[in-house]
Amino acid sequence: MSEERRKRQQERLQQEQPRSLLPKAVILVIVVAAIVGLLWFLRHKHTSRLDVFARCLGTKGVKMYGAYWCPHCADQKEMFGSSFDYAPYVECGIKGSRAINPACTEANVKRFPTWVFPDGSRVEGAHELDFLSQASGCPLP
Repeated sequence: MSEERRKRQQERLQQEQPRSLLPKAVILVIVVAAIVGLLWFLRHKHTSRLDVFARCLGTKGVKMYGAYWCPHCADQKEMFGSSFDYAPYVECGIKGSRAINPACTEANVKRFPTWVFPDGSRVEGAHELDFLSQASGCPLP
């Protein structure tokens, strides 16, 4: 009788195992989805706060001259995230040509990126947003 009892108990355990894994898998999927959603929300919230900063730069008359092929320009754009769409940017590279955009030549831009401020001062290279905030008078959120 004990041998038969063990067999039945083993059969019950085998039947219960798949059922007990299902709730755990569902909980795991929910937790992972919640974490991904939270990270997306935080990133989006941070980026949208920079929209105001990027727009302020344009309002103050600050301009960034860059080129699509420039790695430092890409680094600078990345600091703004999607808010760079609102930044005052002048593309100097002309795709399919070695020529430079005439607006960049007129502004005497030699290196990329170049930030030009309304008072005529300029800085070359990628700069932290804190620096751009101080130089432009636009507050960072």
